[in-house]
Amino acid sequence: MSASAQPSDTPVNRSAGQTLDKAGAENFPVAPFFLPAAWRDDLMAVYGFARLVDDAGDGDLADPAGTATLLGVDSTPPTTPSAQSGPPTPQEVAFRLALLDGLEHDLDRVFETALRSAATPQPGVGGPRHPLMRALVPLVHRHGLTPEPFRRLIEANRVDQTTARYATYDDLIGYCTLSADPVGRLVLAIAGVSTPERIALSDAVCSALQVVEHLQDVAEDLGRGRIYLPTEDLERFGVTEADLAAPSADGAVRELIAFEVERARTLLDRGAPLVGTVRGRLRLLLAGFTAGGYAALAAVEDAGYDVLAHQAKPDKRRLAVKAAAIFAKGR
Repeated sequence: MSASAQPSDTPVNRSAGQTLDKAGAENFPVAPFFLPAAWRDDLMAVYGFARLVDDAGDGDLADPAGTATLLGVDSTPPTTPSAQSGPPTPQEVAFRLALLDGLEHDLDRVFETALRSAATPQPGVGGPRHPLMRALVPLVHRHGLTPEPFRRLIEANRVDQTTARYATYDDLIGYCTLSADPVGRLVLAIAGVSTPERIALSDAVCSALQVVEHLQDVAEDLGRGRIYLPTEDLERFGVTEADLAAPSADGAVRELIAFEVERARTLLDRGAPLVGTVRGRLRLLLAGFTAGGYAALAAVEDAGYDVLAHQAKPDKRRLAVKAAAIFAKGR
């Protein structure tokens, strides 16, 4: 499915369209206008896959029952989902894990089909069943992609079903190697510029962006029963889970978030030189990704580090100015 394609009017296709529409809410431009059409389609295909897997793991699919049926998953969603009001029930966890297994089986069909032909398969002829999975076939064929980064994104969501706390910062970064770093590696592969040096820098940027998102979403994540702030840091600043459930952040919570902001900025600084290793429109794209992280951190600072009262969102003008500066400097 291209970035501009309109899915046919079925429940699952409408759900797929809603998934792609979420790109506008991200901290950074997913497939900006200045890229060639083929690049935009490729990036939206990757985004569609990543968002689909995240929504399956978070219980946020618009049509979970229809998606399960389409994927041949022998499981039904709970009648009273609790995704937004606390930890998932065992029934919800079982359903989400079954969906993730179904998506991984569909990913197998993507690569089997890509090996046979570059053409996007049609439903019912043995190719991938989900429309957002079918969109991956020409991408995989054209760029010779491997299944590994896609599987890691699925595995990150399996981890979310069983792990709701991270003891140390290193543990959290280990999770980011599954949940975030594969996306950057896919972008480099699509652009044909993957090198060990660039991959290491990209991993730093992507892990930083994931940490930033966790800082923005502390209240939302807690509502799902998850805390992505390392336990060792909660203890260091004397912050309890009850403090994180308050309507607004007290002094200890603000100090903790300020500490995490600086750590995320340091990690982003470490990866930002990636921008200077490329040229042209790819350089502008990577500058936009990186600037999105800095702008989100600035938004958290502007909110006085109170991430409980409201979700801090980056200012688009500030993002554009920062992106221009990073593009010019190469970092």
